[in-house]
Amino acid sequence: MVVFRKISVLFLFFACVSSLLSLNAQTKDSLKKGNRTDSAKLDFVGKMQAFAKVSAKRSADDFAADKATTAQIKTFEEIRRTMQKAKIYLKTNLDTTGTKTDLIAIDKDFTIAGDGVFTNKGKAQTFRNLTATAKILSELLNKANTRKAKLEVRQQDINTLRYQLDSLLSVPALFKFPGDSTTLMKYLQKIEVIAYETGPVDTTLNIASNNIQSLLNQVNMTVFKLQGSLEEIDAYQKDMVDHTFKREFPNIWHPQNFNRPLIEILDFSKTKGLLAFSFYVENNAGKMILLVLLCITSFVYLRSLKNIYVKGNLLKSDFEGQLVLRYPLLSAILIVVTLFQFIFPAPPFILNFIFWTVSCICLTVIFKGFVSAFWMRVWLFMVLFFLFAAGDNLILQASAAERWFMLITSILAVLVGALTLIKGNQEELKEKWISWSIAFMVFLEFAAVIANVFGRYNLSKTLFISGFLNVVIAILFLWTLRLINEGLLMAFNVYSAQDRKLFYLNPERVGKKAPLLFYVLLIIGWLVLLGRNFPSFDYLSKPLLTFFSEDRTLGNYTFSINNMLLFVGIMGSSVLISKIVSFFVADRQVSTGKDKNERQGIGSWLLLVRIAILCVGLFLAVAAAGIPVDRITIVLGALGVGIGFGLQTLVNNLVSGLIIAFEKPVNVGDIVDIAGQGGTMKSIGFRSSVISNWDGADVVVPNGDILNAHLINWSLAGNRKRVSIMIGIAYDSDLEKCRQLLTDILNKDQRIGKNPAPIVQFEQFGDSAIDLKIYFWTKHIGEAYATRSDLIIAITAAFKEHKINIPFPQQEVYIRNLADQSNPV
Repeated sequence: MVVFRKISVLFLFFACVSSLLSLNAQTKDSLKKGNRTDSAKLDFVGKMQAFAKVSAKRSADDFAADKATTAQIKTFEEIRRTMQKAKIYLKTNLDTTGTKTDLIAIDKDFTIAGDGVFTNKGKAQTFRNLTATAKILSELLNKANTRKAKLEVRQQDINTLRYQLDSLLSVPALFKFPGDSTTLMKYLQKIEVIAYETGPVDTTLNIASNNIQSLLNQVNMTVFKLQGSLEEIDAYQKDMVDHTFKREFPNIWHPQNFNRPLIEILDFSKTKGLLAFSFYVENNAGKMILLVLLCITSFVYLRSLKNIYVKGNLLKSDFEGQLVLRYPLLSAILIVVTLFQFIFPAPPFILNFIFWTVSCICLTVIFKGFVSAFWMRVWLFMVLFFLFAAGDNLILQASAAERWFMLITSILAVLVGALTLIKGNQEELKEKWISWSIAFMVFLEFAAVIANVFGRYNLSKTLFISGFLNVVIAILFLWTLRLINEGLLMAFNVYSAQDRKLFYLNPERVGKKAPLLFYVLLIIGWLVLLGRNFPSFDYLSKPLLTFFSEDRTLGNYTFSINNMLLFVGIMGSSVLISKIVSFFVADRQVSTGKDKNERQGIGSWLLLVRIAILCVGLFLAVAAAGIPVDRITIVLGALGVGIGFGLQTLVNNLVSGLIIAFEKPVNVGDIVDIAGQGGTMKSIGFRSSVISNWDGADVVVPNGDILNAHLINWSLAGNRKRVSIMIGIAYDSDLEKCRQLLTDILNKDQRIGKNPAPIVQFEQFGDSAIDLKIYFWTKHIGEAYATRSDLIIAITAAFKEHKINIPFPQQEVYIRNLADQSNPV
C-alpha cells in the first residue's frame, strides 16, 4: 500500500509537468500557424483524408478512454467491497486468549502426563503408566491439532484477502490516465483516496497475519513436542513387548531402594488417572448418554414384562428361571453395561473399573438369597480380590509396598481358589464354566507370585490383575447371558402366538441355555478384555486390524472389510429390530383379565414403523460404509429395467403395501372378507399380508389383491353385524303380546346393541302362519352366530311358556275309493 501511495504521488507530479509541456507546445503551434502562406493549402480531398484520420484516431482514443474508465470504476468498486469484507472479517476477533490459555493448559497437562515417564522415571517403566500417558498425550495432541487447524484457516483467509487487494490494486486499467488535465487531476485524487482508505486495512491485515503466525509457531512447537513424546512412549512400549520376561528389580527379599515415596506415587497416579478419565468422557459424552438411554429402555421393558407376569400370577416366589425380573433396574444395568462396554474403543482403565464395579454390585444384589451361601461367599471373595487388584492397577509406578501387597494378595487368592475347587459343591453351581475360570485364576496368580518374587514387576502386575479380572468378567458374562436367555424365554411365554413372518425363535431350542453363538461371542469379549492388560496385545492385534481396515480396489470402487462388515451389521440389525418390534407389538399377550378382542391401535402402523427402521438403517449403512451415491444410482437404474421387463407384479404389491399403510383401508386386527377369504387381518407386510381365517389357517394374500378386490372390512363400522331371524306364528296368536315378548328377550341380551334398537317387524300373511322378522345388531361380529343360536332357544322356550304356537305347513289329503262308487248302496 505504501508503494501504491508513492506511485500515485509520482503520477501526479508527472501529470503536472506533462500539462505544462503540452501548453507550451500549443502556444508555439499557434504562432507558426499565423505565418503560413496560402500556397501551402491542401486540396479538398487531402483535407478530407486528413480529417478522417484525425477523427478515427480521436474516436479510438475516446473508446479506449471510456473502456479504461469503465474498468477503473469496476475495479474501484471491487476494492471497496474487498475492503469492507476485510473489515467485517477482522471484527470477528480470533480467540488468541483462548489459544494461549489452551497452550498453557496443554503444557501443564503434559507435565502431569510425563511424570514417571519423562521425569521422575524411577528404576523401570510400567505398562499402565505408559498407557495412561499415551492416552493423555493423544488427547492433548488432538486439542493442539484442533487449534492449529483453526489458526491455519484464519491465516489462509487473511492471505486470501491480502492477495485480492493486491491483485485489484495492480490492475493495468488503473494506470491508463485521461488526456484532459482536469479529468486527470480528479482521477489522481480518487487514487489518492483509495490508497488512503486501503492503507489501514492492509496494515491491520499484516498485524493480524503476524500475530496468527506467531501463535501458529507456538502451536506447531507444541504439536512437535507431543508427537515426539508419543513416539518415545511407543518405543518404550515396543521394548517392553520385546522383553516381556525382563527383570526390572532385584528379588523381593533384597533391598529395593525405591527413591519415590508411596504417598507421592499415589497422588500423581490419582491426578493422571482422573485427567485421562475426564478427557475420555468429554470425547465420548454421546456414547455415555446412549448407554444411559439403553439402560432406561431395558428397565422399562423388563418392568412391563414383570407387571404382565404379576397380573397373570405367573411369577414364582423363588424366581427360578425368572431371576431377570427380580430387580428389573439392576438387571437392565447389568445387561446393558456388560454388553455395550465394547462401544468404547480403548477406554482408560478407570472407566472399565467403574463399569465392572457397577456390574458386580448389581449382580451381588441379584444373587442375594438366590445362590447358595457357599458360592455367595466365593463370589464376594472374588469381587473383593478384584477390587484390590483393580485399585492396585491404578497405581502407575512401582514401589516396595506395592510388590509386597501384590505378593500377599496373590498367595491368598491361590489358597482361596484351590479350596473352592477342592471343597466346593459343584452341583450347586448354576454356571459350570465358573469353576474353569477359578482354576485359571489360580494358575495366573501363582505365576504372578513367581514373577513378583524374582523381580519381573510388569509381568507380575499384568498376571495379578488378569487373574481376578478373568473370574469377574467370566461370571458377569455368563450370568448376563443367563438373564438374557431368561428374558427371551419369558417373553415367548407371554407373547404366545409367534409368527414366522415377523419374528420366530423356537422356545424348545432356547431352553435354559443360550445359543452357542452367544457363548462364542462371550469368549471373544472375554479375550479382548483380558488381553488389554498385556503389553503385546496391541502389537498382536495390529495385523488383524490392518487386514480389516486396509483399503482394497475393485474396478473404480475402493472398499475395506471393515466397511463391508459395518454395512452388513447395520442392515442386519435394522432387519432384526424391525422384526422384534413387529413381534412384540403385533402379537397378543397372555390373558390378563382384559378384553381378548381388544384392538391393538399401534398394529396398523407396524408397516410404516418397519419401513422407517429399514430406511434409517439403509441410510446409516450406506453412510458408514462410504458407498458412493453414483453406484446406488446404477443399481436403481438396473432395477428400473428389471421392473420394466418382469417385476411389475412385485412392484405393484410393494406399492400397494405402502398405499395400505398410508390410506389404511384395513388395519392389523380388523375382521375382513376379501374375495371369499374371511378372517382377521394378522399382519401387513411389504409384499403380502396374512389373514387368519375362521378355520384357523393363515392365508397369504398379495397386497395388490387386497386393493383390487372388493374388500369388506367389518371393523371399520365398529365390528358390528346385523342379524335377522324369520319366525312364523299361528293366526290366532296375540300379535302385540308376541311383539312385547320378543322385545323383552332382545333387550335382555347384553350382546345385542341398543343403538340402533332391535326391530320386530311383521312381514306377511303366509300359507299357514303370520311371518315376522327380527332385526338386531350384535356388538361384535364374532358373537353374531352364537347370539342368533341363543335367541332361537330363548324364543322357543318363551313361546311354549305363553302358549304361542309356531305352525308348520299342513296339507289335507282326501282319499276316495273308486270301487265303492261303482256299487252304490
